[in-house]
Amino acid sequence: MGLEWIIAFLVLGAVVGFMAGLLGIGGGGIMVPVLTAIFLAQGVAVENVVHLALGTSMASIVFTSFASMRAHHKRGAVEWDIVKVMAGGVIVGTFAATFLATWMQSSHLALFFAVFMGYVSIQMALDKKPKPGRGLLPRPALFGGGGFIGVISALVSIGGGSLTVPFLVWQNVEVKRAIATSAAIGFPLSIAGTLGYVFNGYLHPSEASMTAGFVYIPAVVLISLVSYFTAPYGAKMAHSLPVGKLKKIFALLLMILSIKMLTSVL
Repeated sequence: MGLEWIIAFLVLGAVVGFMAGLLGIGGGGIMVPVLTAIFLAQGVAVENVVHLALGTSMASIVFTSFASMRAHHKRGAVEWDIVKVMAGGVIVGTFAATFLATWMQSSHLALFFAVFMGYVSIQMALDKKPKPGRGLLPRPALFGGGGFIGVISALVSIGGGSLTVPFLVWQNVEVKRAIATSAAIGFPLSIAGTLGYVFNGYLHPSEASMTAGFVYIPAVVLISLVSYFTAPYGAKMAHSLPVGKLKKIFALLLMILSIKMLTSVL
């Protein structure tokens, strides 16, 4: 791996960590399109490139989600009773969806990613607040909600926050506690997704070197090494920067990256 790719992964990790801390979003929206472009430039076959980007992104999220979960737990903001119920559904849904992703063509995965991230970017730009519901759903419904969140998260390689937070707020969970609980749920989600992409990658081997299934190890190490430390800086800056305006700019960036990814694999 050349020096230019090492620098690219380090810069990507810095940006992902900072934006995650600043806006409370997972890094998949940035990582997957950028990793797709990098892997194509490195000569990875088009039919495998999105799968490798998804698996590598999911593995990178493990470390940042753990750091986020630990920070929120120290503040006593995590609703662990909710985590215990939803985590089971999240793990099942995420792991199962990696099998579905493996059988999907790169072009179909790219299209699904672009459409979903387009929806997320519009919601972020409009900054809509979901109307709160009356209370927590029954345990089976929470488990099922976790399963649905896991499926979507595995297909687009996100930590699930863009789905989990609105889902919890709708049930009248206070926003800060919803964010903290979502961070805790994102940790087992990312582990299940990583294991699924590793397992399925071994079932469908590619020509890429230094991989564990659909996970490119050097990228995970370099991205995580930086993002783990830049996330706290982003969280600190969130209290002094105009986050509302930044969200709109970031939403536009997500849209552009998604479209670029879509055009690069079609």
